[in-house]
Amino acid sequence: MRFVDGFEKKIMTIDQAKAIMHAWKITGKTVSFTNGCFDILHPGHLFSIAQAAKEADYLVVGLNSDASIKKLKGPDRPINNTASRAIIIANLAMVDAVIIFEEDTPHELISQILPDVLVKGGDYTMETIVGAKEVIAHGGKVIINPIIEGFSTTNIIEKIKK
Repeated sequence: MRFVDGFEKKIMTIDQAKAIMHAWKITGKTVSFTNGCFDILHPGHLFSIAQAAKEADYLVVGLNSDASIKKLKGPDRPINNTASRAIIIANLAMVDAVIIFEEDTPHELISQILPDVLVKGGDYTMETIVGAKEVIAHGGKVIINPIIEGFSTTNIIEKIKK
């Protein structure tokens, strides 16, 4: 097994991501974006991230901060803190950049980076996907991936508690 250096370079600010995305796009490459809490990484998450990676040359992942997860999921979440979750996602070979966002939704982040493809899981509809209007208005597309049944962070937590 070999150690792969450089994963920490994948964890970026919005401005850093915008700069690298500009370089990618200048060379004719496309950028896909997905986001989530990714609190306890499971096969459903990996499927969703892999599907998002297939949609473009590069994949950027928006990661909810601890504070934003607490607002969305409650005071007992996240299980893993922002730094831990960012390291795990950045270590996935199919991920090219990770951006942590503090807001409840990635709307501001998506509006600033304007990916070519916005990818979300099948529990969303086109009307409920944050940033879809902006991406489409900018000439991009929105993809809804199917959900892989049987995988849920909440269910994993409940199982551990039992």
